[in-house]
Amino acid sequence: MALSFNTDFNPKHGVAVDIVPGVKRMTAPNSGPYTFRGTNTYLIGEHSLALVDPGPDSDAHFDALISAIDGRSVDAIVLTHSHLDHTPLTARLKHQTGAAIYAAGPHKAYRDLTQEETEILGRSADLDFMPDRILADGDKIEGHDWQIETVLTPGHTANHSAFAIGGTDLLLSGDHVMGWSTTVVAPPDGSMADYLRSLDVLLARSETHYLPGHGDAIPQAHAYVKGLKTHRIMRETAILDQASKGVDTIPELVRILYRTLPAKLHGAAAMTVLAHLESLIEAGKITSADSQPTLSSRFETAN
Repeated sequence: MALSFNTDFNPKHGVAVDIVPGVKRMTAPNSGPYTFRGTNTYLIGEHSLALVDPGPDSDAHFDALISAIDGRSVDAIVLTHSHLDHTPLTARLKHQTGAAIYAAGPHKAYRDLTQEETEILGRSADLDFMPDRILADGDKIEGHDWQIETVLTPGHTANHSAFAIGGTDLLLSGDHVMGWSTTVVAPPDGSMADYLRSLDVLLARSETHYLPGHGDAIPQAHAYVKGLKTHRIMRETAILDQASKGVDTIPELVRILYRTLPAKLHGAAAMTVLAHLESLIEAGKITSADSQPTLSSRFETAN
């Protein structure tokens, strides 16, 4: 499948949009270059609820969620991961509803950090986030009339999870798979090798309709995930090709490989290239002058 993005999405901010019976989506008003039209919060259940990805600290989004809850019991607040466009309303909703917080652990990098990386990580990640219940792969969370199953999908972050909704063909894919764009995988927050392995995890599952953390629902999800995987493999092939021609810095690769990308997104592209390089180093296809490559490191193809 050729990779095609769906950017035609009207989220109706402040409105709980029906997806299927027992599943509603409400999109927060935090549109941006990395959040698209805003962060999607999902309400799972009819008589009692799970809230998935509370979103930013927005009074309008909080009030709209409380209105949609409409006095019902909230049994769980569930996080796909702990980036700051997903977590800020978590504590406020817990205080309001008394629900426990579920996630695959606190935020963490997938490898050791330099001081500079620690500072960068804190700009996008909720380093204070701590769930009440830490989820393992396959763990189920249940309410009065709903069940969701944890599917660990590290890559975008080390603590990223997707969630399969019981009794449906739906998977909450968080930021691991989004229909409007490829996912940012930025070391040390994310790992490209983990990301690719997690795509294979989803391909092995039966769910074929995904509800992402940003943007519209994704039908025929297996074909789309195969397209994402092919795109990443082609990117790594292009990096290897350029390295074989003597291109040996990330800024040069971004200039060549992302020549149609707006300049304001070149920083994200550089981090994605670094993630690909780390994956290629792990696979023994690239070598770096530094034991822990950075945006300024030089590299070459392995002999």
